Amino acid sequence: MSDAPKPVPVTILDKEYLVACAENERESLFQAAEFLNKRMKQLRDSGKIIGAERIAVMAALNIAHEYQDYRNQNEGYTLNIGASLKRIQSKIAGALSREEQLELTDASSG
Repeated sequence: MSDAPKPVPVTILDKEYLVACAENERESLFQAAEFLNKRMKQLRDSGKIIGAERIAVMAALNIAHEYQDYRNQNEGYTLNIGASLKRIQSKIAGALSREEQLELTDASSG
C-alpha cells in the first residue's frame, strides 16, 4: 500500500474540498473534517456569525484556544510527573546506597 498523497473529498458546510492525504491518514482526515464541520455548523446555526469565512476563522480560533488549554494542562501534568520521577529516582538511589553501605559493613565485620 502506498503512502503517496491522493486527493480525498471532504465536505465542510455543504461544500466539497479535495485534500491530498496519504492512505494511512484518511480516517484521521475524515474525523478532523467531521469535527470541523460540526463546529462550523454550530457557529452558523447560532446566527451570531454570518459568512463562511468568518465562521471558519471563529471555528479555527475556538479550536486553537481549546488546543492551547489542552497543551498547557498537559505540560503541567508532564512537569508533575517529571518531578515525581526525580523524587522516586532519588529515593531508589538512597536506598541502594544504604544497601551498599550495609553490605560493606557486613563484609568488613565478617
